Parts: sequence; structure tokens; C-alpha cells
Amino acid sequence: MANYIRTSKKVAKNASKQLRSKRTTKAEKSVAGSALRNRSK
Repeated sequence: MANYIRTSKKVAKNASKQLRSKRTTKAEKSVAGSALRNRSK
């Protein structure tokens, strides 16, 4: 996987906020979930 990019800590923090928010649309939650999946283990 040459093009594997990991999500930064700052972006992951914002993504988890988006997932918990009631005002976030389904599409935004999908993007936020993808960002968290790319976080290093």
C-alpha cells in the first residue's frame, strides 16, 4: 500500500465529534467514519 494515508489526531478528534453530533447529516457521518477508520492502530 504505497498510497496509504493515516488520519491525524486533530482530524480524528473532529471526526468523532461529528459522529456524536445530532446535527450531522448521514453523508458527513460517513466521511467522518472513513476518517476514523484510516487512523493508525
